[in-house]
Amino acid sequence: MGQTLRVMSANLWWGKADAEALLALIRLYEVDAIGCQELGFEQAEAISEELAFGALSPSRGPEGMGIALRRPAAIEVVPMTYRPLHVARLNPADWPELAAPVEIATTHLAAPHIPPYGIGPITRRRQMRQLESYLVENPAAHRLLVGDFNATPLWPAYRRIASQLTDAAVAVAQVEGRPVSATWGPGSGARRVLRIDHAFVGGLTPLAFEVVELAGSDHAAIVIDFSL
Repeated sequence: MGQTLRVMSANLWWGKADAEALLALIRLYEVDAIGCQELGFEQAEAISEELAFGALSPSRGPEGMGIALRRPAAIEVVPMTYRPLHVARLNPADWPELAAPVEIATTHLAAPHIPPYGIGPITRRRQMRQLESYLVENPAAHRLLVGDFNATPLWPAYRRIASQLTDAAVAVAQVEGRPVSATWGPGSGARRVLRIDHAFVGGLTPLAFEVVELAGSDHAAIVIDFSL
């Protein structure tokens, strides 16, 4: 990718997304790193064929998460309510495209409607406080935060993160003079009606942003190019 890096984020719908289709997308887009939510075992195996570094924690339910990279990086799994934050810290020694270290993190915020009834908003607020605390207590000059936030730009969770970091999709759309695209729909192949998958940057320049259909998932994947 020259002087840029390319990162994908994908919610894999309880492991239902087509593993071979995911691997094909990673290869087609020459992805350098991927942040995964609702990661299944078949997808983790497929991802590892192309991106051998990182930390993938698949599950047979919706808890699976992980981050995978083309080259080595320091990995930290930060415990949080509901789901941990997966963090990769890229060093220029292993990533010659970078003139300085870059942090890539992936998150999956609790949806308001998770069972049992009424626990979703409480869980979500706790997780958001922990995520915000992490961002404040672990400053990074160059940061990319991706994932399924279960929040459109109208929701408080989105606005709280957007007050600290820049929405890469919006930044690229403004430069290119086009609207942003929705990322979620009610099923595989369904029309995407909500934008709840995001990439936020701090100290980075987003160069391109694309929403890419992923067979078998109720979410489209997002792909971002950035440089320092």
